[in-house]
Amino acid sequence: MVKINGVEKDAVGMTISQYLKTTDYDLKFIAVERNEEIVPKSQFDETIIQNGDVIEVVSFVGGG
Repeated sequence: MVKINGVEKDAVGMTISQYLKTTDYDLKFIAVERNEEIVPKSQFDETIIQNGDVIEVVSFVGGG
């Protein structure tokens, strides 16, 4: 199991891109951190989620 935004998920073996396709995130406005390191968007297709990973997906929201 992995923890994504504090919730245990069964996403082991998926790439970050594959996982994100199962969500409603707008890829233009997110950042992904895996085990306290930012994952560049260029690596979403090749970064495989491993058992025990802690992932945070952060959405950027405009405002004033």
